[in-house]
Amino acid sequence: MNLTKYLSSCGINSRRKCAELIKSGNVSINGVRVTQPGTQVEASDRVEVGGKKVLLPQKIYILLNKPPGYTCTNSDPFAKKKAIDLIQLQGEQAGIRLFSAGRLDKESEGLLIFTNDGSYAEQLTHPRQEVCKEYIVQVSRDFSQSTLKSLQKGITDDGEFLKPVSIEYLKPKMYRFILNEGKKREIRRMVKSAGARTLKLQRVAVGKLKLDVAPGKWRLMSAADIKKSLAG
Repeated sequence: MNLTKYLSSCGINSRRKCAELIKSGNVSINGVRVTQPGTQVEASDRVEVGGKKVLLPQKIYILLNKPPGYTCTNSDPFAKKKAIDLIQLQGEQAGIRLFSAGRLDKESEGLLIFTNDGSYAEQLTHPRQEVCKEYIVQVSRDFSQSTLKSLQKGITDDGEFLKPVSIEYLKPKMYRFILNEGKKREIRRMVKSAGARTLKLQRVAVGKLKLDVAPGKWRLMSAADIKKSLAG
């Protein structure tokens, strides 16, 4: 990868700041000072910043059960409760910068994945990958059959077309929504268009990866978990 991306991935700073750092002459590769941000870095290279060796961090993948009331941002100074703060890494993993691969709005809850692997996050969230997400949604009143059919076909809201993969009636005022896109507040907007309110919205699966920890708890994901999350 190029040197700017390498330093950013190491957690040195943003890509823009890393490019400036390289141009200032504070970075070397195998003992040779480098000033071109686009210089390529190989796995065997020794990269130093200010004379100190830097290494790409271990790739981390975490499944969190986000409770309602927590925001997915890492940097909002006005957010009183951030989902990232529920994750406390220890030992060599402490200090690794994580970000959420996809989001849940503040009042929604359920399965949220945090990682430092940008390529994985893109696979998980880009619409072309069509990774399905499953939600259990409690609403203020049941949908009529005609309304349900209308939602299934897709609706236009604020100039944006919203269409679920499927909506399944589970029991009175409870539905299962399957989405393969992550448009902002998509389910809440569909429910509102049907003349109802969303009382509870919980993501219970990403791909074939199921939510299996208590609210506010998290666990490290295995290679099998990662494969499941990208399946279906």
